[in-house]
Amino acid sequence: MAEPEQPQIYLITPPEIELARFPQALSRVLDDHEIACVRLALSTHDETALCRAADACREVAHARDVAIVIDTHFVLADRLGLDGVHLTDGARTVRKARKELGTDAIVGAFCAASRHEGMSAAEAGADYVSFGPAGVSALGDGSQAEPELYEWWSQMIEVPVVAEGALDKATMAHLASMTDFFGIGEEIWREDDPSAALANLIAAGA
Repeated sequence: MAEPEQPQIYLITPPEIELARFPQALSRVLDDHEIACVRLALSTHDETALCRAADACREVAHARDVAIVIDTHFVLADRLGLDGVHLTDGARTVRKARKELGTDAIVGAFCAASRHEGMSAAEAGADYVSFGPAGVSALGDGSQAEPELYEWWSQMIEVPVVAEGALDKATMAHLASMTDFFGIGEEIWREDDPSAALANLIAAGA
């Protein structure tokens, strides 16, 4: 019997990056690991800062044939030559983003822990749906996307699913058979050696 495929890694940038250093750190992670996609997930709404960060990260990602998407700003995605957008408002703007970016672009949707929102996003044309936080987190309202949600989705829905937020080795080991991607960001960027930290996490899901 064939072994089930392991989830791919969907890499999420920190909310704040230092352009003098982060592209090098990103390069090392992409060189050391097989990464399916990079998501530019900056907290700033400064267009100039976003454009500079997108240019730097796009250059690193595309040099390694890795797709890169940006949180929310699908107008910038097209202008900056990115591969698509990650929407943070569930299904609400999926159709609009798809119309703006075209059929070839990646359009993903974060749907928190809502099965209904996820199904609506998939029906609206999302390429993937993301649920989270997958682990226990004190952030937000403390809610969690339970393993049962990923299990149901993987069995019933063809659209790929991403598990993200507060991931640790135990959570990844538990969810490995229920998700297509692990969305990993702060879990590794807060460490001194992000690439080694990612290797440690990946070993849990193997």
